[in-house]
Amino acid sequence: MVLSGRNAVVTGGERGIGAAIVRKLRADGAEVTSWDLDSDPPVDVCDGRSLADAAKRAGRIDILVCNAGIAGPTGPLETYPDDMFRKIVDIDLVGVFLTCKAVVPLMRAQGYGRIVTMASLAGKEGTPNAAAYSAAKAGVIALTKSLGKELAGSGVLVNAVAPAAIETSLLAQMTPEHVATMIAKSPMQRLGTSEEVAEIVAWLASERCSFNTGAVFDLSGGRATS
Repeated sequence: MVLSGRNAVVTGGERGIGAAIVRKLRADGAEVTSWDLDSDPPVDVCDGRSLADAAKRAGRIDILVCNAGIAGPTGPLETYPDDMFRKIVDIDLVGVFLTCKAVVPLMRAQGYGRIVTMASLAGKEGTPNAAAYSAAKAGVIALTKSLGKELAGSGVLVNAVAPAAIETSLLAQMTPEHVATMIAKSPMQRLGTSEEVAEIVAWLASERCSFNTGAVFDLSGGRATS
């Protein structure tokens, strides 16, 4: 029970990877709250007021996992809908910024915190026909590195996980051909699982992670990328 006594928040915690993270953190002893449009009460990561209210209700927050996000449809940049591009960036990147903005003051004041953001290999490599998702996740990586340096020495550590393709309902937003291409890039020739993501998140959320901040951890089945 390495997280016993810790209070955690997971955005997008009602399904998929987020739900697996919630289960893992609870199994490790943490008290976990899901901030999600489908949670009770609902929390919108694109709405600063909604997040501020949720942070007040939570009181102490030791662990924050910024997981909420969407992949959106795939397609060439020149025909990609403007409103969908903005929606993906708003949820996947601006949502991380706003969530951290609501929680960081609490963690800084208590002198302890672990923040884990959900990036993607798309943000490191740039995935063809996924310009919006790639750009948003690249922004998450840069935000994580920046915030990690800002908070270094404060007791608050900030790290990112960059998975390759994970087997969740999110893949239904993509074409089968796009998913097949992602699998083909993996030396293990398979999708990752939500539980595998949850394992690395749980370590980054714990006191066992003590000398890593502003770092990005690949979870790619051998598809390492710089």
